[in-house]
Amino acid sequence: MPLLVIDGNAVSRTWTLTREAEQRIRAEAPPNWDVYFVRAQTSSDGDGPRASTDEVMRVIPEADVYLGFGIPRPLYLAAQQLKWVHSAAAGVGNALYPEMLDGNVLLTNSAGVHAIPIAEYVVAAVLYFFRGLDVAVDQQRRREWNKQPFVGDDSPVREVSGARVLIVGAGGIGSEAARRLSALGAYCVGVRRRVTLGAPAGFADLVAFDAIDNELRAADVIVLAAPLTEQTRGLLDVRRLDLLPPSCVIVNVARGALLDEPALIEHLRAGRIRGAALDVFQEEPLAADNPLWQLRSALVTPHVSPVSPGRFWARELDLFLDNWRRYVRGDPLRNVVDKRAGY
Repeated sequence: MPLLVIDGNAVSRTWTLTREAEQRIRAEAPPNWDVYFVRAQTSSDGDGPRASTDEVMRVIPEADVYLGFGIPRPLYLAAQQLKWVHSAAAGVGNALYPEMLDGNVLLTNSAGVHAIPIAEYVVAAVLYFFRGLDVAVDQQRRREWNKQPFVGDDSPVREVSGARVLIVGAGGIGSEAARRLSALGAYCVGVRRRVTLGAPAGFADLVAFDAIDNELRAADVIVLAAPLTEQTRGLLDVRRLDLLPPSCVIVNVARGALLDEPALIEHLRAGRIRGAALDVFQEEPLAADNPLWQLRSALVTPHVSPVSPGRFWARELDLFLDNWRRYVRGDPLRNVVDKRAGY
């Protein structure tokens, strides 16, 4: 019988396969399939682990389908009859090694599964700066009661209504963020590689990457929600940061490598950007001596925007079990990764 190997016992309890999820998989498994649940713990950080446990290395040679947080190269090379890999992460950068790129193994990801909690993080980050909560937190630490920074000529306080929000990446995360921000009255412009796909709900306009410079000049908020590819790596470099209005807020929920971190730090220090909410960084964990920790205009969170306790595996299995049934029927799968494009 064909074998599905599930490597979902994450070290982090938020991401580990629950008992209810395991029961659902057993109950909804297609006929004549074996399922092996790996009990050894694995990493769910970023795009997944770079190494595998002895347990999964023992069973992978017999696997037809593998579900894990990406698939490390040694594990992929040990597989002998693997036909489909599903990643419980949205990013697949760690799985795009030459053998995967050149091979015939299907690769699907979990793009969209984290969209709702990440979109809520984006809204919270925008409101944090638009309502001057960074100023309030700073005053609270000093036990200072002072309305002047909020009501004076240089007040940072503003409404989301009427703000122009540029969202780089109009996929699941970008779309959910646009829906929520547009409901607050923002004018959302999406940036995507394939403009011909049209603008999802929530976007008032859609542009290609080659039009991004003009959009940056008019943006009140920049949301980075695109996958890391050769096209997006270093997208917000020093030249493009120079284009932003000084009142602009940056929110990065994509990957740290999309922006030039040292240049961003200098812009924040000089007051050339209103603020930056960063959930991802070029190096994680963020070093203790990184200047971002000390900047009031930087909101630093430890890559937790997707966290949604108790909800992840329900959404993940809605996707995976539907795909599993499609796979058995020979139908096209959802969320198939374009390996060359990187997502």
